[in-house]
Amino acid sequence: MAQAKKIGTYLLLIFVIYTIITSPTRAAELVQSGFVGISDAAKAVGTFMTGLVN
Repeated sequence: MAQAKKIGTYLLLIFVIYTIITSPTRAAELVQSGFVGISDAAKAVGTFMTGLVN
C-alpha cells in the first residue's frame, strides 16, 4: 500500500510539472480557480458562523 501511494505521488508530481511546462497559462488559471473556490468556501463558513452567533 505504501509503495502504491509513493508511485501515485510521483505520477501526480510528474503530471503537474508537465502541465506547467506545456501550458503555463492554463495551469495558472486552474490554480487561480482553486484559490477562488477556497476563498468562497471560507466566506460561506464565516457567514454561517455569524448567523449562528446572531
